Amino acid sequence: MIFTRIDTPIGVLTLAGEGDALCHIEFPDNRHRAARDAWVEAEPGAVPAVLVEAEAQLRDYFAGQRRSFDLPLSPRGTPFQLRVWQALIRIPFGQTWSYRQLADVCGNGKATRAVGAANSRNPLPIVVPCHRVIGADGELVGFGGGIETKAALLRLEGAWPAIPAPSLFP
Repeated sequence: MIFTRIDTPIGVLTLAGEGDALCHIEFPDNRHRAARDAWVEAEPGAVPAVLVEAEAQLRDYFAGQRRSFDLPLSPRGTPFQLRVWQALIRIPFGQTWSYRQLADVCGNGKATRAVGAANSRNPLPIVVPCHRVIGADGELVGFGGGIETKAALLRLEGAWPAIPAPSLFP
């Protein structure tokens, strides 16, 4: 597994890939870090093409110029996790689903806890948009990169209220 780091508006992200596929995107304070025993940092000037393309697409996303990603992905997980992660890709840019809606799409509306657990283990956040899943009451809950990061991503997509500017007048 080869990795590189990129600076973004939400902090430094670690991108890792194997062969021609992207396998991981990790936040600075990722709740569920991947085992990095066999990870090797890419040498400057020798970053694999898939990581270069992932960086370019992420930069476009943060600049407001990209709404979806076109990258070869290779997440590793259980069959259930893979089904949940595949369902996440169906959530449109700028929209949110509840955990219940995600569970319904996965075929079992009563499996909200299991869906939530699989969602929290998503190894490819942003590209596989787990940040678009919110609580049934509309609140931001559970996110491997932290609630502030989730809010920032949803604000970028126009799916969460902007932070109001402070008033100059009382």
